[in-house]
Amino acid sequence: MIIVDTDVTSFFLKEDSRAELYRPHLLGLPKLISFMTLAELRRWEIQHNWGARRIAKAREFLDKFGIIYADEKLCEFWAQIKSDAHKYGNPIETADAWVASVALMFDIPLVTHNRRHFENVKNLKLISEA
Repeated sequence: MIIVDTDVTSFFLKEDSRAELYRPHLLGLPKLISFMTLAELRRWEIQHNWGARRIAKAREFLDKFGIIYADEKLCEFWAQIKSDAHKYGNPIETADAWVASVALMFDIPLVTHNRRHFENVKNLKLISEA
């Protein structure tokens, strides 16, 4: 199992050439995304006026992912990540903390092209081609 960050997910949706860097890391594994990634992608649909065909294609792609929604346990992981970031002077964006929380809660690697956003999260396993 693996969790995929918003940036890598978007590479596939936008048919960005960087998607090919990550395809080998995703093949044959159950893939998860955080509810935060889903929310960010839905915002892009609205913000960039995606048409019905593009939205349908994106949703078909996302059907291949399990979506992890916030519950009490995930909130505890998020709170710890945000607290540690503040305590040690390594700020992390709220959205990134939610994504990292899923990886830590399930003890699975996070696939991201934004390594620096996550490299200070204790015990987080990162896969990045950046």
